[in-house]
Amino acid sequence: MEPKWLEWAKQLQAISQAGLTYSKDVYDLERFEMIREMSVEMMAQNTEMDETLIRDLFAGETGYATPKVDIRAVVFKENKLLMVRETTDGDWSLPGGWGDIGLSPGEVAVKEVKEEAGFDVKAVKLLGVLDKKCHPHPPSPYHVYKLFILCDIIGGKPEEGIETSAVGFFAEDELPPLSVARNTESQIKMMFRHLYHPGEDVFFD
Repeated sequence: MEPKWLEWAKQLQAISQAGLTYSKDVYDLERFEMIREMSVEMMAQNTEMDETLIRDLFAGETGYATPKVDIRAVVFKENKLLMVRETTDGDWSLPGGWGDIGLSPGEVAVKEVKEEAGFDVKAVKLLGVLDKKCHPHPPSPYHVYKLFILCDIIGGKPEEGIETSAVGFFAEDELPPLSVARNTESQIKMMFRHLYHPGEDVFFD
C-alpha cells in the first residue's frame, strides 16, 4: 500500500547501511555513502521533513538494518476498547509505542498502558503481528512490525500520561478520530473480532 518511491528509499537505505557496516574497501564505502545520500534525497523530495532530520533519523543507524517493532495493548472493558488521545496529533490510539531494549513485548504492553492510561494490566495473548506497509497508514520512513497484545485490567484507574491528554473506552460503532499513523480502523475492527471470537487465530502478514 505504500508508495513505490518510499519502498525504494527504504531499500536503498537498508542496502547502504549493511554495506557501510560490513564493507572494508574504501571505494565500496564511498559508493554506499552515495546510495545512502540518494535515499535521503528521495525522502526529502517526497516529504516535508528537513533533510538534516531525515539524515539523523532515517539514515543515522548502523549495523544490519532490521524492522522497528511497535507494540499496541488491546484492553477491553464491558465490550469497549481502551484508547488514549495522543498529544502529538489530538487523535486516538491503542496504548503503545516502540519496543524497549531489555523488556519483552508483553512487558512493554503493560508499561505503556500504565504510562499512557493509568491502568495496571496483565498481558494475556498475542492477537496479531502486522507489517505496517500492508495497511493504510501514512508513509513512514521506517519499516515497522506492529504487535497487538491482549491485556486484562487488574488495577489502577484512568489517568492521562505525558504523551496522552485523555483516556476512554469506545464501542466498535462509536470510535473516535483515529491516529492513523499508530492504528487504522481496519486494525481496530480486527481487535473487536478477537473480542467476539476468542478462538480467532493470531493474524499476521
